[in-house]
Parts: sequence; structure tokens; C-alpha cells
Amino acid sequence: MLAWTTTPSAPGGLTLSEVPEPSPLPHELLVRVEAFAPNPGDLAALPGAPAGSIPGWDGAGIVLEAAADGAGPQVGDRVVFLGLGARGWAQRRAVPHAATAAAPSDAAWEHLATLPVPATSALRALRKLGSILGRRILIVGATSAVGRIALQLAARSGAHVVAVARDESRHADLRRLGAHETHAALSAVAAHVHGAIDMIGGQHLVDAYALLEPGATVIALGHSAGTDERFPYGAFIADPTTADRSITSFFLGSEPGLTHEMAYLAADRQLRVGDIDTRPWTELATWIDQGAPRPSGRDVFRVDHADSPG
Repeated sequence: MLAWTTTPSAPGGLTLSEVPEPSPLPHELLVRVEAFAPNPGDLAALPGAPAGSIPGWDGAGIVLEAAADGAGPQVGDRVVFLGLGARGWAQRRAVPHAATAAAPSDAAWEHLATLPVPATSALRALRKLGSILGRRILIVGATSAVGRIALQLAARSGAHVVAVARDESRHADLRRLGAHETHAALSAVAAHVHGAIDMIGGQHLVDAYALLEPGATVIALGHSAGTDERFPYGAFIADPTTADRSITSFFLGSEPGLTHEMAYLAADRQLRVGDIDTRPWTELATWIDQGAPRPSGRDVFRVDHADSPG
């Protein structure tokens, strides 16, 4: 089969190569990959990946072989999958059934491919904030895939959603998705918040922490700023107005019980991930070499199986 393999000297650091077929373990399914949408974490991991490895965390496809232990989706089922051991940018991949969920038969592959990492991360992050009904919830980096989905889920849960996104031309769209307030910078947020989800890191995380009310939490979910977090002296000295604030994070790959949530999110007809730019998977290395441009929404790559018997 064909797969994108890491090649440091090649454009985009990748080469489309012939590789051995996957050999699923007893708890793994064999999936024919139909589409995938590279995540920021996928791209950030490329420079440090061993030469010849197959990147790619998640995507959508069809089950070719059910797991030998009998659990999970069966042959012919449409699925979304998540495997943080990578190997997703390939015509076929093995993936644990505990990280694979059934998908609706009428959902587009392009839509399904955008969901596993972003949508599940957004849902798990919101759950870590506890009850958010009637509470101010801050989403920093609200136009990102995770940010858009977190915004929608928080608004449905009855939160007063405060969305921060640098591009003001996209604020009207964020309000249509459920944001009650939109700001171009954290400095414009006037009132404290019960919880925050930060996709940017750096100074944004520092500023989001400063906006927390007593007992509130900020989830550090992204690090696209690529800069250090430098908290000023006294940031963690508590008084009655700042007590019990916290910063936390989580690793999606160690989160239990993802299957039902992935199935729920895949079946959600109202969830909007933004504009989708669909490309042939043969353009992946060129896209990365050009800086992986994302003017809005997500880029999805459709896998070609014309030259493969699978």
C-alpha cells in the first residue's frame, strides 16, 4: 500500500512511498482510510519523527477487518478513528477499537475526517470545567477547529460564551455559532470567567489565568503561539478574589471511554467545523511545504485507492 513517510530532505518532509500492510493486534481494526485532516499536533511532530515513519493521528474510513477479539465496529462499517500512535496518512491503518466509533452512512467523509481529535478534545475540555450552565466560559483561539466546537458545545450547555479571536472579520460567524461576546484580544474582556479553554498558549495562557474568578480553571489545550508562558511575580499569591484558581491540561490518548463520545459527535448534524478545503492526498507534502496555509476552517485530504486492491 501507499503511505506518506517522513523524509527530512524531501519537500514538506514527506515522501509518498510503498510500505508494508498493517498487521492489526487482536484489539485493533484494519481500516481503509478515506480522508484525514492534519492537526496542528501532527504537523508539529513531523520534524522530530524518525525517518520512514508514517504520521497522522486521526481520520475516517471503512472497516476492512474487524478486531480479532470481537469488539468494536464490524466489516463494512463507516468509522471515525483516533490513534495517537500515528500511521494515519496511509491507504490503510490498524487502529484500536477503543478509539474507533461508528459514523453515519450519509455523513461526508470530509466532515467526518475533521472531528476525532478536535471535537473529542473540545468535549473533554469542557467536561473538566464541571457545570457551566449560566456561567461565563472563555474560549481563546475560538476560530480554531477545537475552539469552534468548544464554543458550540458550551453554548448548547447554557454557558455565556466569551470568544477571543484575533481576526475580527470572523466574529460574526462566532456569534452565529453561539458566542455571546467576541473580542480580538484578551485585554478587551472586562469581567472574570468561571472557566477558560486556551488553544494559543504563551502570553494568552497567562492572561486567561488572570481572568479567572475564585475556584475557576483554565485548560491549556493548545500551544500555537510557540512562546514561553511567563507569569509575573505574585500571579499565584491568593487572596479572597483569586483563591483556588488552577491551570490544567490533559492528553487525549490517555482519556478513557472515547468511543461513545466520538460516535455522538460524528452523528451530530448541527456541529459546524468551519469551511472545508478538500484536496487530493497526493498534494499533502506540497501543502506542508507551503506552510500548511489555513485561511479558514480545515484542509481535508481524500485518499486515492485506485492503485490499490484494498
